Parts: sequence; C-alpha cells; structure tokens
Amino acid sequence: MSAANRDLTFEGVIVVAPGVFPRAEEHGAGKLISEEQKTALDALHLRKIDLADRVLVVNPGGYIGESTSREIAYAHATGKPVSFTDPL
Repeated sequence: MSAANRDLTFEGVIVVAPGVFPRAEEHGAGKLISEEQKTALDALHLRKIDLADRVLVVNPGGYIGESTSREIAYAHATGKPVSFTDPL
C-alpha cells in the first residue's frame, strides 16, 4: 500500500489511505491493536471511503481479505468506482 500511496501522491493525487496495523491475536501481545481498536478502524475506513472519489484496492496476487471485501461492498453500495492493482 505504501508504494501505491507514494506513486499516486507523486502523480498529484490526494490519497486517503486506510490505517493498517497488526492485531494482537495475529502477532502476540505488545503495541498491537485490540479487537476494539480494530472495530473502530473498520468504521473509520468506511468514513474514508465516503470522502474518496474512487477506491483503489491494493491486492497483490489477487488476494482480498475479509475487511477489504466489506469495504469494496460499501464502496459499490455508495456508488464509488473501485479498481484493483492486480487481477482478481
């Protein structure tokens, strides 16, 4: 995502990127986010889609995770164009 953010930014595009942080249950304890924080981030990502003109999904190898699938559905429901970095 950071490479796409960088490239688009240098093309003059305003990038509203999601916050991406590992969850505690995926990587153990420490400074990782809790389930409550994950829920808040999921809602925040939808608000960012509201602000966007379009959505670019960074999906290396065609992979789409559960949260991203939900965000794609939301973007479609709100009429936002969705494109992908890799074929599905």
